[in-house]
Amino acid sequence: MSTFSLKMEIADNRHYNGQQSPLFTIDEAEKARAFHQKVEGYQPTPLHSLDCLAKEIGVGKILIKDEAHRFDLCAFKMLGGAYAIARLLCDEFKLDVKDFDFEKLKNDIPEKMTFATATDGNHGRGVAWAANKLGQNAVVYMPKGAADERVNNIRALGAECIVTDMNYDDTVRLAIKTAEENNWKVVQDTAWEGYTEIPTWIMQGYTTMAAEAVDQMKDQQIERPTHVFLQAGVGAMAGGVLGYLCDQYGADKLHSVIVEPDLADCIYRSGISEQGEMVNVEGDLATIMVGLACGEPNPIGWPVLRDCSTQFVSCQDSVAALGMRVLGNPLGDDPRVVSGESGAVGAGMLAAVYYHPEREKLMEKLGLNQDSVVLLVNTEGDTDPVHYREVVWQGKHPTL
Repeated sequence: MSTFSLKMEIADNRHYNGQQSPLFTIDEAEKARAFHQKVEGYQPTPLHSLDCLAKEIGVGKILIKDEAHRFDLCAFKMLGGAYAIARLLCDEFKLDVKDFDFEKLKNDIPEKMTFATATDGNHGRGVAWAANKLGQNAVVYMPKGAADERVNNIRALGAECIVTDMNYDDTVRLAIKTAEENNWKVVQDTAWEGYTEIPTWIMQGYTTMAAEAVDQMKDQQIERPTHVFLQAGVGAMAGGVLGYLCDQYGADKLHSVIVEPDLADCIYRSGISEQGEMVNVEGDLATIMVGLACGEPNPIGWPVLRDCSTQFVSCQDSVAALGMRVLGNPLGDDPRVVSGESGAVGAGMLAAVYYHPEREKLMEKLGLNQDSVVLLVNTEGDTDPVHYREVVWQGKHPTL
């Protein structure tokens, strides 16, 4: 077997205390899931069991929640954007979210509203999708270097899409400023002073996929995962999902690993900070994991990750590329999983550990053994098909 060493900085969380967030509970997740179940075309996304890969790597089970099948959007993000817009409109029109009806509300809104957001691609597509369903307007800002496919997917939903010459975090600031000037509603998946309610709803929307996974594990006669690997950009998805899983199982029963690209590792740097304070990363954030190319932690998600995560990881782009190839070319009877750059990094890390010359040492550090049940989340499919083929077919970002 070939061995190779990819950069993976693994840091134990010195700030862990296991304190559960009251925002991401089983009850809040069920509210969000009840909303999503009423959306036309709703189906739980698959939870695949990669038994051959698990045997090869030396763990008991590898499970992957495959969000490439979420509606026709190829990513999980609409779960947050749509739920937040629904909650926002319920507040605006004095409705209970339990009674939310897309068609009825579409006809009842007297004047078109405009929802604005900044995105690396998938969140903006989710916001544009929800606005389109409600017959409203959406304006989506994207950072420089945005792939044409991601831009076109947003515009195909009737939204205005503006690509800036800035990085993600500066693009967020531009979207906020422009929205304030035009009296638009901001639907952003990070928070700042005075803006916490909508990003909380977005994170609660993400818990639907975790609640589905818990039910699917029960159906597969799996009591619980021992490990969960969650990728982080601002930490909204990771914080919401980890918060829910800790309420479900207990933080002390879950070895949780938060994985980021080394070019945008604000959560990792926050995790190794002296007092557990949030640390920002500046610059172009030019990682292939564009959905994770965020330099400023979400202040709602960070306390969950600080209090409940077991470890933080900063890794090079080749780890994600390896994951894309491993998932797309399965062993034995394992199902094929088409995973984009941000979706594949958890699987890529498992594979990178397997091929590492210090494999046994890394397995021990991560607490992995033949009894481990590892839960991964494929947050996106090939949302940039050109780059997907460059990586999987042409070997871009090689491992050897």
